[in-house]
Amino acid sequence: MSGASTAAASLFTRHVLLPLVLLTVALLGGLRVRPDQSFLFLAPPLVTLVMAALLMALFARGGLILLERWVSGRQTALANVSHALTLLALFFASAQAFNSVLPERGLLHWVFALFFLWTLWNDQFAPFDPYRLIRSLCVLFGTAFVLKHMLLASLYSPRVGWGRRLMGALLEGASLGTLDVAVFAPATGYVSFFTLALYVGALALVRPAPDEDGDVRRLLGEYRRLSTPERAALREALGEEGERPVRSRLTS
Repeated sequence: MSGASTAAASLFTRHVLLPLVLLTVALLGGLRVRPDQSFLFLAPPLVTLVMAALLMALFARGGLILLERWVSGRQTALANVSHALTLLALFFASAQAFNSVLPERGLLHWVFALFFLWTLWNDQFAPFDPYRLIRSLCVLFGTAFVLKHMLLASLYSPRVGWGRRLMGALLEGASLGTLDVAVFAPATGYVSFFTLALYVGALALVRPAPDEDGDVRRLLGEYRRLSTPERAALREALGEEGERPVRSRLTS
């Protein structure tokens, strides 16, 4: 692929594909399908906005996003506005991802919320890199998805056998009726799974610096304008060990 094609693909991903995926997540995260197959859209609860704020802080701390590179005085006003809107879409997509796996009401709503908040707060003080952070989020959302859309949905579904309905009734009795689990159609679980898959895919598209590919191209351009002795001096300054990937890129 030529340099112009690579640059065009990078711009398309950054300004079109990534915001579109994030906005889709923000829309689907609040979608529920009632047993009569009608749609219900739920706004993100306030607690999910707090979770999203903690998660954005983790993104910045873990290096998934370098805020000083996304919005800075070195970029044009249009680029800063575009990047700021993308970050805002990431914030609301994060809130809706939590919304999709958070029970809608009752005691379990707060049990799940406290679990998320405790995990995100502890992670603020743990060492992170972008890949480990994404893996941790996959485990976190996967666990919540299984508990809500598979375990609880199977216990409270009106179509299950009497044994599971009895177990659900026992849970209600043990919790003094505070569980109050909302019942939705099985399609809600599929929507939630698709939403979480899109969200993780969007995180994979995010780059720490939106113009990092452009930085590499500018660096290579500056290198190629050097004279032969200056190139040799630069390669010597890089050292013989530890910089071979960089030097092999420069000499290609």
